Amino acid sequence: MIKLHGFGGPSRFWDYNLESFTLMAGLAPVTSRIQLFATCAVLTMPPPITARMAVTIDSISHGRFGVNIISGWQRHEYTQMGIWPGAEHYRRRYDYCAEYVSVMRELWETGHADLKGDFFQMDDCRCLPMPTGKIPIICAAQSDAGTRFAAQYADYTSAPAAGSTARLRWRRASRVSSMRRLKPDAIVVPWCLDPADGHCRRDRCRGDREMGTLQGRHRYRGAGLARRSGGRRSEQDPYAQPNRRSTFGIEKLPTHQGVFVGSYASIARMLDEMAAVPGVRGVMLTFDDFVIGMEQFGTRILPLMHCRSDVRRAA
Repeated sequence: MIKLHGFGGPSRFWDYNLESFTLMAGLAPVTSRIQLFATCAVLTMPPPITARMAVTIDSISHGRFGVNIISGWQRHEYTQMGIWPGAEHYRRRYDYCAEYVSVMRELWETGHADLKGDFFQMDDCRCLPMPTGKIPIICAAQSDAGTRFAAQYADYTSAPAAGSTARLRWRRASRVSSMRRLKPDAIVVPWCLDPADGHCRRDRCRGDREMGTLQGRHRYRGAGLARRSGGRRSEQDPYAQPNRRSTFGIEKLPTHQGVFVGSYASIARMLDEMAAVPGVRGVMLTFDDFVIGMEQFGTRILPLMHCRSDVRRAA
């Protein structure tokens, strides 16, 4: 992922971020098996440049590269650079993304593009060499418009891991005959494990002033943008839904993602249950401290997961 402007405060939440394409290009020659995905904020780069960067990293990684498309909902990330197109972007952002991905796919498949759309005008645009194979597209879909876009243009999509969300999104997409079947392949699940007792620190964070401050920042900004643009809260501000957040147990956290709470064995069991959900082929985990979290996951949780028993030796 990539965030272009953080929320500050004592924790400096999202203030620090590396540039995603550069990072993946650096990881490509020092890895051999993992799939690499760079996040593209579509308002920041023209699609032919993104397409050419993707082909370059695809070559370096020998076909292990993909692109994560984000439409851009947090206005301040873009106003700081003077590139925010205005509130109208909220209404048409997935139309913008559709043309964006269409240009890239045409360049990857044919080496040139002549698309004439509402947002992009290609005039014998070239991109050679072409990639070694298909470059997959990921999109984190949550709104109805985003789900439709992901079903038609993305190879993978992510959905919040709460209740039957993945199943509901699968059904919603499959009812639309013009779309490819939605594959909810990645589910976002941050968790915070305490090495001292094997339980999550979330409850101890509930009253933390910083958490409350960050959540207030999310809700204030998003809700204000939604009101000014005249749209629905659910379309533009996933953070400004207190009832939904309370149901998921995350109303005090600076995120709308689900949270896993439990011992190492409990986390392994929950991941096994999630692996059994139809259509789910992967889970994306977010760690509060990625160095400690990755070590704990790889040594304490992964060996307990039945669904990953065939790759324990490799891990």
